[in-house]
Amino acid sequence: MASHRRPKQPNRARVTVLTTAAAAAVVLSSQAANAAPSEKPSKDEVKAKVDKLYQQAEQATEKYNGAKEKQEKLQKEISTIQDNVAKGQQELNELRDGLGSMASAQYRSGGLDPSLQLFLSADPDDYLDKASTLDQLSIQQVDALKKIQEKQRELAQQRSEASGKLEDLASTRTELGKKKKEVQGKLGAAQKLLNSLTAEEKAKLAEEEARATRASEREVLKASGTDAGTAAGTGTSAPVSSGSGRAGAAFAAAQSKLGTPYVYGATGPSSFDCSGLTSWAYAQAGVGLPRTSEAQTGAGTRIYSASQLQVGDLVFFFNDLHHVGLYAGNGQIIHAPRSGTVVRYESMNTIGGPFMFGVRV
Repeated sequence: MASHRRPKQPNRARVTVLTTAAAAAVVLSSQAANAAPSEKPSKDEVKAKVDKLYQQAEQATEKYNGAKEKQEKLQKEISTIQDNVAKGQQELNELRDGLGSMASAQYRSGGLDPSLQLFLSADPDDYLDKASTLDQLSIQQVDALKKIQEKQRELAQQRSEASGKLEDLASTRTELGKKKKEVQGKLGAAQKLLNSLTAEEKAKLAEEEARATRASEREVLKASGTDAGTAAGTGTSAPVSSGSGRAGAAFAAAQSKLGTPYVYGATGPSSFDCSGLTSWAYAQAGVGLPRTSEAQTGAGTRIYSASQLQVGDLVFFFNDLHHVGLYAGNGQIIHAPRSGTVVRYESMNTIGGPFMFGVRV
């Protein structure tokens, strides 16, 4: 027999939940449909972000350079100490051997009581001469023992010093690895931003940089008293600087590297970072500069007025002094700017950070 049972009514609470969920879904899809797509950053915005990342990468690079220099110094110091310890150990062994020989000789001749030896001796005068020799030998032993103790203390101190420097070296290597990773991270992020630009935008950025470099070259030519036509006839980007002495020689060396690529941590001659270029250039003039930009600030007399700078003076930028170049005249410098660029002339006004001071080496 057919059932006439009434169909079960849906639960009122369940209907309410389903209705609410459906309404929310409609609202969300409507919002998604009407939401404006995220705007792609403009070429100038990308450039500003990239410049900031490059600045941070250069800060990390100078710290990396400092850690690397410290590592090399520690390795040399440790090697010297270890050589000294090896020589000292050899000297200690020789002292011990000498003391052993003296002790053996004394034992062979000193087995009997001295008074009994004198009584039994056929020649008392001869015995007394030998006894005097034994006294001398005893003094030598005391001296030898003192030397051995001094050498042992010296070796213990040197080993302790080497141990401390080895610990310092281990922490320096850790710091070096961290800074290298930080630099690579900043450079990778900058490259990712640059890759987001269209080919046309990239070309415009490259042209802007080239235009700025040409303008800087013209200012350098003015400062040296050479016109652009004469410079073009020589086939060089700019004439040899009018700078004098070692500063002029260093500047001429830097000029010879125009167009050389920037590579972080590089000191030449085929690639440079900022302080790598300045230290290499002055090395060609017979002057040894420290490795990092911050350390190079102590290489001479500071000049706080840009108007008093001379060709070849070191010039420092940013509050933490992480960028350095060589003054080229007319408010221009020659420097290794950042990754993706080459050694070039640039106006001091376009470095991206304030001029702090110059240093006349």
